[in-house]
Amino acid sequence: MTYDNIRLEKGMYTGGVKTFTDVLEELDPSENYRNTELEGLDAYQRQLKRFDIRVGGPGSDSVSKFFQSSDSAALFPEYVSRAVRQGMERADILSDVIAAKTVIDGLDYRSVVSTPSGDDKSLKPTGEGAFLPHTEVKTGDHLVKLQKRGRMLVASYEAVKFQKLDIFTVTLRQIGAYIARQQLFDAVDVLINGDGNNNAAETVSAAESNKVSYDDLVKIWAELSPYEFNTLLAPTDGMKKLLGMNEMKDSHAGLQFHASGRMITPLGANLLHVPGISGTKLVAFDKNCALEMVQSGGVITDHDKLIDRQLERASISCITGFAKLFPDSVKVLEY
Repeated sequence: MTYDNIRLEKGMYTGGVKTFTDVLEELDPSENYRNTELEGLDAYQRQLKRFDIRVGGPGSDSVSKFFQSSDSAALFPEYVSRAVRQGMERADILSDVIAAKTVIDGLDYRSVVSTPSGDDKSLKPTGEGAFLPHTEVKTGDHLVKLQKRGRMLVASYEAVKFQKLDIFTVTLRQIGAYIARQQLFDAVDVLINGDGNNNAAETVSAAESNKVSYDDLVKIWAELSPYEFNTLLAPTDGMKKLLGMNEMKDSHAGLQFHASGRMITPLGANLLHVPGISGTKLVAFDKNCALEMVQSGGVITDHDKLIDRQLERASISCITGFAKLFPDSVKVLEY
């Protein structure tokens, strides 16, 4: 079967882990196009080429091009999902926060948790014939709380049918950016307050109220040991205080910040601006082992409405949750 004679239908949207593109790839594997002019295109992009639909650039088509036939109309929800995912990726900070991402096909998930003691972390010498010390890994007492985040796309086909696809993509990318920001807020909430398994982060108080000093950062670095202090999340007020520290005003720090916009901390942690953090808190943690992201499927579009009713009201959403892996790898600095 070649890409130009595949029968496309809305039943190819499974609603689970397998995407529309995954279904197409099973019918039309990309490996069959090696050393051809179509090499480098995935199965969905070949379908766009089949129907001569240009979704970007100065020669992009209008939305109505998707609805020239029932087959091409089936491509529209995947276009929407891809544009939303692009927006999520452009606004992505989560990749700098999570240690692992798990995609499930369902709504129930119970993560693993490990809380090693001081002796477990030290790995003391073991005598001949003696038992090795053990680290207990068990499932959490509570299911990971999954949140559905999304937007309702409200527009009639008549309102957008002559709209260029590259302009329409900008709107969809913004929806993706909104979803990504909300997911980040959910992740920060779990880092601070825990995931329901009695694992809220320990709070360390700053030496002086309403001020962040170098000594405070050294203190929280020591509190995190033996975990690595490699990520620091700060609200806008916290960013101002951090950037106002004398240690942030030396020539090297100033040169890097003014030249590239990349912010550093005196201890070399990755400093991320998260306006949604409430109160006067800085969240310090080891990105390599603190948080697991759980996602049910991918970006979910209301494909029936997008195909049959040609927009009107269609939901675009993503279902995600977060679980703490090593609770001791997160500390909160209250200033």
